[in-house]
Amino acid sequence: MTELSGKVALVTGASRGIGYGIAEALVARGDRVCITGRNEDALKEAVEKLGSDRAVAVAGKAHDEAHQAEVVERVMEAFGRVDFLINNAGTNPVFGPMADLDLNVARKVFETNVVSALGFAQRTWHAWQKDNGGAIVNIASVAGLSASPFVGAYGVSKAAMINLTQQLAHEFAPRVRVNAIAPAVVKTRFAKALYEGREEEAAASYPLGRLGVPSDIGGAAAFLTSPQSDWVTGQTLVVDGGIFLNAGVG
Repeated sequence: MTELSGKVALVTGASRGIGYGIAEALVARGDRVCITGRNEDALKEAVEKLGSDRAVAVAGKAHDEAHQAEVVERVMEAFGRVDFLINNAGTNPVFGPMADLDLNVARKVFETNVVSALGFAQRTWHAWQKDNGGAIVNIASVAGLSASPFVGAYGVSKAAMINLTQQLAHEFAPRVRVNAIAPAVVKTRFAKALYEGREEEAAASYPLGRLGVPSDIGGAAAFLTSPQSDWVTGQTLVVDGGIFLNAGVG
C-alpha cells in the first residue's frame, strides 16, 4: 500500500464509474478519500475496494443541502481536513429536443449538476480550503463545449459548470485552484446508452480508437490536484480521445 500523502479528497458521485476511478487514482497515490453517492450498498462495496483505512462514505443526494453539510462534517471528523474537492455527481434523466423539455426536469438537472457543485465548493471552502488552500476539480463534459443534440439540458448544465469553474477560480485565488475536466464518452453505466451494443462503431469516430475508461479521468484529476499543476487554474482540460479533432469534417 502506498504511503499516506497527508492529503484528503472529497469525491462526489463516486460509488462507481468516473467518480470511483478518480477516488481510486487518488488513493493509489496516498490520499485518503470521502466518497458520496445515492446507493449505500454500492458505497460500502467501493470503500471495501479502496480500503477502509483510506476511505469513508456518506450516502445521499448531491443536491440536498443537508447531505452536503453532513458530508463535509463527516470528512472533517474522519480526517481533519479536506484538501481536494472533486465535483463529479451528475444526472441526465432526459433524452430529446429542448423544445419539448419539461422545465421541472431542467431544474433537476441544474440542481444536481451545477447548484450542488457550488454548494459543496462553498462548504469545503469554509471548512478548510479558505485558510489552508487546496484544489477543486469540476467534472464537466464535451457536451458543454458545443451543441449536444438530444441531451441539451445536460450540455447546458455542463457549460454552466465550466463557467462556474472560472468564477470560482477567480474568487478563490490564490488559496485554491479550480479547474474542470471535460470528458467525451467514458464507459460507465451512466453513459451506457451511448455505446451499448455498438461500442466498436462508437469508438471508430475517435482518433485514438477507443472510448474512455474511468482511469483516464482519474489520471487527469490526479494531475489537477498535484503540485505539477500548481500554476494551472480556471482551465477546462478536455479528455476526449481526440473526438473534437473531427469537428468540421464531413
